[in-house]
Amino acid sequence: MSSTVTEQRTFAALAPSLQANAQVEHGDWRDDFFKQGFYVFKNAVSREKATDYYYAKALSWLQSFDNGFDLNNRETWVKEKLPQSFKNMYLGYCAAHEKFMWDARVEPGIVEPFEQLWGTNELLVSFDTFNVTLPKRKDDDFRPWPHVDQAPERHGLACVQGLLNLAPAGPEDGGLLLMVGSSALFEEYFTSFKARGRTDVDAKHYDFYMFEPEDIAWFESKGCHQIKVNAEPGDLVLWDSRTIHHVAPIKSDVIRSVLYICMTPANLAKPEDIQYKAELFKRFEATTHWPHCNIWGHGKARVNGEIDPLERNEPLEKPVITDQILRMAGVKFYADK
Repeated sequence: MSSTVTEQRTFAALAPSLQANAQVEHGDWRDDFFKQGFYVFKNAVSREKATDYYYAKALSWLQSFDNGFDLNNRETWVKEKLPQSFKNMYLGYCAAHEKFMWDARVEPGIVEPFEQLWGTNELLVSFDTFNVTLPKRKDDDFRPWPHVDQAPERHGLACVQGLLNLAPAGPEDGGLLLMVGSSALFEEYFTSFKARGRTDVDAKHYDFYMFEPEDIAWFESKGCHQIKVNAEPGDLVLWDSRTIHHVAPIKSDVIRSVLYICMTPANLAKPEDIQYKAELFKRFEATTHWPHCNIWGHGKARVNGEIDPLERNEPLEKPVITDQILRMAGVKFYADK
């Protein structure tokens, strides 16, 4: 097993106060978060800004490629006419560093819940991307993929994921599915059952575990249940990375779009990870959900093994760089304020 994996197993020792944080009563939203494994913040960003700015920017970005895609023509809603994606998440094309992505990362209503949860305002942010899911595509191959984005070998609260919802996500619309209470059973499950196929873990896929139906049945037998998170434009959803999650298929005509945003304390990062993160920032490259470790870059989008001709070397609209952005990106140290 790689040294990267071995080092990551020591996370809990790096931040004992974070583990203790889940064991005390806070008298606020954090109690629900630790009990249920998630929390929905209503109107973290105004509905108008979420719709008129962020949603509009995401859809405009999707239409910016000369590949025959037309938002007004459903016949063009096919893989061949869209940029490369992973489950409708755009990991290439410098998408993670578009101006609207960085604008969202520094929204007070986005940053403040992470600061309160972690107990610090010195945070790193993941170079996550965004999702645009077109409904009722004729080439849709949707399959459930319940998973967690935290390795079985890692213990305690280690990462908190988030998404800013940009379109109505009601019962018939696409959206996030969560297994309520599964985060609290994370370690019990993995001490009861041997993790499949993890005898020689690829460091790039370390913080990921897929569950089979029999696994889900075990969690249900312990009282967990799956819910679809219904949300409005501008709502922020945070969930513990130990919470089993995936997405619901779209039954309506609403185009789903969300921005993924994750933050963790900067003092958890090792110097070599900070250096690598800064390099990825300068290359406008997307990363995993993890802000401070296991942050390998996704590189360029490829078609048949070759770099996609539609790829870009910089965002369509570059962010306005501030000290806050540089610190969250790991380029500038918080100690240098």
